[in-house]
Amino acid sequence: MARGALFHIVGNPRVRQNPAVKLISWNVNGLRAVLRKNFLEYLEEEAPDILCLQETKAGPDDVEQLWPASYTTYWNTAEKKGYSGTAIFTKTRPLELKQGIGHGEHDREGRVLTAEYPDYFLVNVYVPNSKRDLSRLPYRQKWDRVFLAYLKKLEAKKPVICCGDLNVAHREVDLANPKANVGNHGFTPQERAGFDAMVNSGFIDTFREFEQGGGHYSWWSPMSGARSRNIGWRIDYFLISGSLRPRLKRAFIRPDVMGSDHCPVGIDLG
Repeated sequence: MARGALFHIVGNPRVRQNPAVKLISWNVNGLRAVLRKNFLEYLEEEAPDILCLQETKAGPDDVEQLWPASYTTYWNTAEKKGYSGTAIFTKTRPLELKQGIGHGEHDREGRVLTAEYPDYFLVNVYVPNSKRDLSRLPYRQKWDRVFLAYLKKLEAKKPVICCGDLNVAHREVDLANPKANVGNHGFTPQERAGFDAMVNSGFIDTFREFEQGGGHYSWWSPMSGARSRNIGWRIDYFLISGSLRPRLKRAFIRPDVMGSDHCPVGIDLG
């Protein structure tokens, strides 16, 4: 497994140096579709150490593709064919990989993949959408509570990085038209409170550590030219345990990367 690749020794052999790591998260809205566009070109150009994908709508057996040899891939697919799903592409194999969060009710849709590394847990998540008619909002509220409990259980062992499509704009600055969307799915008080609970429990919204202004989005409706006019929502995040803050060097959004209605988001750790 070559765990030594995760750090190097300088001087005292008992002192471990943290590696520099680039992590990317991207809701691809169908991996097979984005493969026909720009996925492999983007992967080569961005060259992340770890890439987390959401809404793959496919498993490894559904994709006739040889991935770059530098990456090992891990998958969590939904019971329902062509729906939801998550994947992790990583240059360094994790110590352990877990599918789901240990709750049968919440583990049928392939929404969570957790990779354990020496210094942290990485949790890749595709949070359930409340639906336009809010018919799934009660389930979403239950999910938020159970998922946060899962993160805190991991955090009791070592720091946590949580990334993915959280399907909520946290604050008004996180979407182009907040007044018109109050109460709409993705911007209900209940969903925003779920995000508040994560922040209040100690998790840091990495992008807001560097940028407080508006106009920075990760999802745009495919209708009415919303993307070209930058009428979007920031619903894709990297959250980290407070203890990882000293290692956070940068957080960024890649709005120019096409192929999905979402764009990649990322962080650099030192």
